[in-house]
Amino acid sequence: MRVHRRSFLKTSAAAGVVFTFAISGTRSSGRIIGANETINIGVAGIHGRGGAHIDAFASMPNVRVTYLIDPDSRLFASRIKQVEKRGGNTPKCVQDIREALDDKNLDAISIATCNHWHSLMTIWACQAGKDVYVEKPCSHNVFEGRKCVEAARKYGRIVQHGTQSRSSASWAQQVAAIASGKYGKLLVSKGYASKPRWSIGFKEDKDPPPGLDYNLWLGPAQWMPYNENLVHYNWHWFWPTGNGEIGNQGVHQMDIARWAIPGATLPDWVISAGGRYVDEPNHNWKDQGQTPNMQITVMGFGDVLLLFEVRGLVGKAGPGGKKFDPIVTNEFYLEEGVIKDGKFYPKGKDQPEPLVKVDVKMGPGDQFENFIACMRSRKVEELHADIEVAHYSSALCHLGNISYRLGKEVSFAEAAAGLPNHELVAAAWKMLEDNIAGALGVDLTKLTCILGPKLAFDRSKERFVDNPEADKLLTRDYRKPFVVPENV
Repeated sequence: MRVHRRSFLKTSAAAGVVFTFAISGTRSSGRIIGANETINIGVAGIHGRGGAHIDAFASMPNVRVTYLIDPDSRLFASRIKQVEKRGGNTPKCVQDIREALDDKNLDAISIATCNHWHSLMTIWACQAGKDVYVEKPCSHNVFEGRKCVEAARKYGRIVQHGTQSRSSASWAQQVAAIASGKYGKLLVSKGYASKPRWSIGFKEDKDPPPGLDYNLWLGPAQWMPYNENLVHYNWHWFWPTGNGEIGNQGVHQMDIARWAIPGATLPDWVISAGGRYVDEPNHNWKDQGQTPNMQITVMGFGDVLLLFEVRGLVGKAGPGGKKFDPIVTNEFYLEEGVIKDGKFYPKGKDQPEPLVKVDVKMGPGDQFENFIACMRSRKVEELHADIEVAHYSSALCHLGNISYRLGKEVSFAEAAAGLPNHELVAAAWKMLEDNIAGALGVDLTKLTCILGPKLAFDRSKERFVDNPEADKLLTRDYRKPFVVPENV
């Protein structure tokens, strides 16, 4: 995408960074991949999203899935059949990614594991001379994302991020329309990631099942007892392994929201509020999860606000009898009106207008195809979602969560008063309140919520301003030997 490539080069030049891309690979690889030569790829994390990775790569000409990698060996048999059906070859199955990375015939790793493994696998793969496709978010915390960027540059690797909207001509056209200036300045870039996230209940601690190497599954995370809410999906809602909904579905919409703000990387400040509320009246509307499923986050980028809304009590009628619809999209509020649903809605008019046409040229293919094309060309600037783009968008989710995690328990009225004074922020908070009360049938004066502090951020240093407590949450304590290194 031309717009993306220009912004990439402009950002890199401003940072004083010089990139060199080793076509012949690193000291660990050295293999030059010809235009028609077969690329061998390993898929790490083969439950849910990993199945889509397998289908995509195994179906491509001159691409073979030669490794399946997962701590849970119970998944191997079904996924072997999937590869054989799609690609016609039988992959090797290993539980430990390091075994696959030792194979000089392996060219790339596609990562669809839990969030807490994304960065370490990316870094290890770069160090081993492999290219990387990594699912969103590319990191579990801000420190990790920057280390991924450094590893990709140091070892000359192609690293693509799984934020597929970067391959969307529709979203690219909307971003280009904003950048054109036809509708005046952008005032608020809003994202919604509201999918059904109701109770996960409570699961007792127990021994891991046979076939699951739980030590490997935990990897960089500190030790915690196994329970069935961790494997295979609900790990999203626990801080050691996931990042909540803002760092799950939300990364996609956060990426679009940031993309629309001219020149945006990281914010000047961030504040977040909300809580976790589920259909468990006998447990005071709580379950075993830790991350919020109702959350409003606001960030400042100069004179532009980024507003993000997560509401998980949607898609069905809860105990309160009211049903609220899921919403996963983006809206852009400009001086002259609003861009939403791919149309422009002028101020004072009921009917939308077609969006202004701007010349936006995209590279061919979807996110997976673009990754393979860039592996062959070695042109990192042609990636739809390069690792630096990934780092910034993932970091926004982490920064919102840091404000939330440092927050205090307050009334809903106090939270409303503590958020930025803006009509769209107030409307978003009111919708969150109405959603909780209506879905659960509760009086909000009898519940509390979390109001995070407004945190100033130094984007050049990627640190908070005079806030050591917040800085601690930019990284984590790692469990040896699964340590994301300071020097990659």
